Amino acid sequence: MPKKIRTLKQLLLSKGFIYRQGKGSHQVWSHSLLSQVIVIARKDGDDAPLYLEKQVNNAVQELEEMENLEE
Repeated sequence: MPKKIRTLKQLLLSKGFIYRQGKGSHQVWSHSLLSQVIVIARKDGDDAPLYLEKQVNNAVQELEEMENLEE
């Protein structure tokens, strides 16, 4: 079962991502340690598409790997 958009947003916020409003319903999420941005263009109650879940999971995993290297 796919995750909801609101769940992905909560995960990004908990990992230190910040967002800015994009054009229309788009939100652009970024993190100071990562060069990539994540664009979310759906409502909170919608199911997240698989590509977006993968993109969020990869970004979170990359941050966790950076934290492990610092320790």
